[in-house]
Amino acid sequence: MTEILEQLSGRTVIVGSGLAGLMTALTMAPEPSVIVTRAALGAETSSAWAQGGIAASVGADDSATLHLADTLAAGDGLCDPAIAAGIIAESPAAIAALEQAGVRFDRNAAGDLSLGLEAAHNRRRIVHAEGDGSGAAIIAALIEAVMKTPAISVLEGFEARRIVMDGEQVAGLLCATANGAVILPTSRVVLATGGVGGLYDATTNPMGNFGQGIALAARAGAALADMEFVQFHPTALDSRRRPLALISEAVRGEGALLVNERGERFMVRISGAELAPRDVVARAISAEIARGGRVFLDARAALGSRFAARFPVISSLCGEAGIDPAKDLIPVRPAVHYHMGGVATDANGRSSVPGLWVAGEAASTGLHGANRLASNSLLEAAVMGMRAARDISGMPASGAGTISAGSLPAPADASFVRPIVSRHLGVLRNAGAIHGAIAALLPLAEGNGPAADPAIVALLIAVFASLRMESRGAHARTDFPLKLANANRRQMCLSDALEIARATPPYALARSA
Repeated sequence: MTEILEQLSGRTVIVGSGLAGLMTALTMAPEPSVIVTRAALGAETSSAWAQGGIAASVGADDSATLHLADTLAAGDGLCDPAIAAGIIAESPAAIAALEQAGVRFDRNAAGDLSLGLEAAHNRRRIVHAEGDGSGAAIIAALIEAVMKTPAISVLEGFEARRIVMDGEQVAGLLCATANGAVILPTSRVVLATGGVGGLYDATTNPMGNFGQGIALAARAGAALADMEFVQFHPTALDSRRRPLALISEAVRGEGALLVNERGERFMVRISGAELAPRDVVARAISAEIARGGRVFLDARAALGSRFAARFPVISSLCGEAGIDPAKDLIPVRPAVHYHMGGVATDANGRSSVPGLWVAGEAASTGLHGANRLASNSLLEAAVMGMRAARDISGMPASGAGTISAGSLPAPADASFVRPIVSRHLGVLRNAGAIHGAIAALLPLAEGNGPAADPAIVALLIAVFASLRMESRGAHARTDFPLKLANANRRQMCLSDALEIARATPPYALARSA
């Protein structure tokens, strides 16, 4: 039997407790809201694992115009300039709001914010907290603020399984709990569920993050955008650990070099060298590994004995693998780190479904284009969380509509999908691999088993990838190595993607046989 939590009826329900979700709830207060989280508050979020910090044009030699220029360059022609300009312009306000919420950012002896440098930034503009422990420090402060805010209810151990619809309008959220199925009646849902790294074997994200928010929104009929653009962080620690530990770009920002097993700086001939955009560095490292080589990060000359003080978290992670960055080369490889695609939203986080907002990595606003600029992710999460909250707060409250939910779907399991995605939808792609992914994923996506939701997200990535017959940003095709003259973003709903998949060989050939 499904319990309906009438005592929480009408409150805005926020799914996810990373930076975007927490900022949405805090900004909405004193208007009541409910945070739904599968794990403990702030746990299993990519936000808490962020090392570099938040990109913000607050330095004396910086400006929003310069920050925008770097963002557009990294986005490789697919950023929405107006959206990007607006989010970047709010970066000082986002930093101020976080500090007001209790976040203590690192400052120098003069009391000014300490600013770091990361790849593809032409200014030092990375605001961090506790060195390379920025994400954990930020989330810890926001959790404390949330727990002190009476207007925010927190439901831990609640896993969102379906958005309940009344026609085309959101009417509630169906969740699984330890005591069975529960429905939260609401006409306003905010998805802040993070990325898709759990679809891949090699990722720096929590392995359980397979794109749950995208699956929820897709099943509700929302438009998806730019799903093919999966960003591989160039420098994950190459070890047996899963998920892989991240070696932040800030390490290269401090002067560390990339070398192969022969000691050669293979990036030196590429514009930007070690600080080139992530897609460029990831492809270069992948090429070295593909030829049978290995790649290492050499921080010995640049940081040496100072490494542990500047990057304590990374130093500890390396130590777990038996590596001393002050004396040893650090073995690295690309790993899925961020998803530029997601649920298409407007400047306030509204999706195409009435009553559904999406903020953070689960959304596709147009800020990142084909390739996210380092540390713009936490900036977007904070700004869009606040915008969504303000947008919702400015709307008159309405009833939740008619509640009618089917049986509780099976818990999602990405293990069936992970080998397919890892093999066919990696850094380098081609038509054969993409079509192979579609053929393997479509039956799973059309089923009702535990693989269905992860397969839906993976199938969307594959279908979008099949339609982009060029190499741009994080999407690299060996059969279409050049860029098209005109860069175009793409949107479609799940129903459209399923039709395209059914018509794609070899699946279409098998069905007609």
